Amino acid sequence: MNEVLNIKKEEGIQNPSPMQKKKRGRKPKNEKTEYQINSEQTKFFVDLSKEKDSLEQIFNLLRKVNKKNYGREITFKDLAIFGIDKITEKDLDKIKDGSLSEMEKVEKALDEYNQKNGTKLSMGEFLVKKLSIN
Repeated sequence: MNEVLNIKKEEGIQNPSPMQKKKRGRKPKNEKTEYQINSEQTKFFVDLSKEKDSLEQIFNLLRKVNKKNYGREITFKDLAIFGIDKITEKDLDKIKDGSLSEMEKVEKALDEYNQKNGTKLSMGEFLVKKLSIN
């Protein structure tokens, strides 16, 4: 029996489970996380309890759009679906840039510089060059 299991492991047959178990413990600093979208998800919840400005803006929009004599009540869902159609590629780029931390912005600038100039500067060399430090 053990020989059969060993043969299957050597042949590269993996478990039929599509989801891999996550490793426990600390993650290495340089490890990039890979995001997976669950396309079977049908419900989305938006927590705006800590974003008072956005919440007030949504309520103002809902008040404006529901000042009417006819038709059903317009909900946040209606606003969200309508707004999603209006998002352009430039908007997506802005959203992506807004999600970067300070260090990720520096790493991005380093990668762009190395690619543009055909160099392989390290982070330290790049910062010395950009900050004009002798």
